[in-house]
Amino acid sequence: MARKRKGQPIHGWLVLDKPVGLSSTRALSRVRHLLNAEKAGHGGTLDPLATGVLPIALGEATKTVSYAMEGAKTYRFTVRWGERRTTDDREGEVIDTSAVRPTDAAIAAALPGFLGTIEQVPPQFCALKVDGERAYAIARDGDAVDLAPRRVRIDRFVLVGQPDPDHAVFEVDCGKGTYVRSLARDLAEALGTVGHVAELRRTRVGRFTADHAISLDDLAAMEQGAAVERLLLPIETALDDIPALALTEAEAHRLKHGQPVALITRQDRDRLKALHGSAGEDGAILALFAGRPVALARVEGAEVRPVRVLNL
Repeated sequence: MARKRKGQPIHGWLVLDKPVGLSSTRALSRVRHLLNAEKAGHGGTLDPLATGVLPIALGEATKTVSYAMEGAKTYRFTVRWGERRTTDDREGEVIDTSAVRPTDAAIAAALPGFLGTIEQVPPQFCALKVDGERAYAIARDGDAVDLAPRRVRIDRFVLVGQPDPDHAVFEVDCGKGTYVRSLARDLAEALGTVGHVAELRRTRVGRFTADHAISLDDLAAMEQGAAVERLLLPIETALDDIPALALTEAEAHRLKHGQPVALITRQDRDRLKALHGSAGEDGAILALFAGRPVALARVEGAEVRPVRVLNL
């Protein structure tokens, strides 16, 4: 017999403003404890150094975490010029220095070279696996890690300002898998110097923004029921980029029981045509009944097949 989960069945998304010094896993655990939630997951890891938007999926929303992680992200970060560090952020040891401090004009000239789809080598201290072992564990033992370049997408990269000669503040909009620490490292190199990330804040993950976020302290100060009622975002918040299909009651019943729905009438063909024009590459859609999510599904020919049923 499966062991019963502890906690309340809470379904939806909460946007946490993660504090500095706390891992994403620890932050998730704190939220789950404060809300007494039965099940939880997060939509994209933040380093302990970083602060800002950490979407927390509760209950059935955990079935949509992969869609949140695919969403575009926005970061504001500060580069410290003149010091290269082992971790490419302020937590590492200094391994190289430079007296070169780039001007605003030099930075502006270099930034366009980082736009679009680019190749990026991840930091030595990262969670990627090399021969079954985490890269950071290998690097922590003093060994060099051979990490292959990865293709990432940078949509916007702007200089916000340079408060002093040693520091510059940037904002970047980027796609999944982008390492801001690598971006800072490579930009410094392109400018003829070295650098690392001194501060990092994420302000957006897909539709989840800092405007929706709450700190752990404020969450702890709220009554549990009030926190859920005021702060919880609907499950479909993470599914903004996939089309929705309205179902009849009979169709919803079939999907909920793991059965495909055949769309064969003339009216059904019109529904299918609209879906084929807007569904993602994997054919994913959100099936709804009476405005409530029923399942994540996939269009296959003239059928809609359930992928993850949402038990709400």
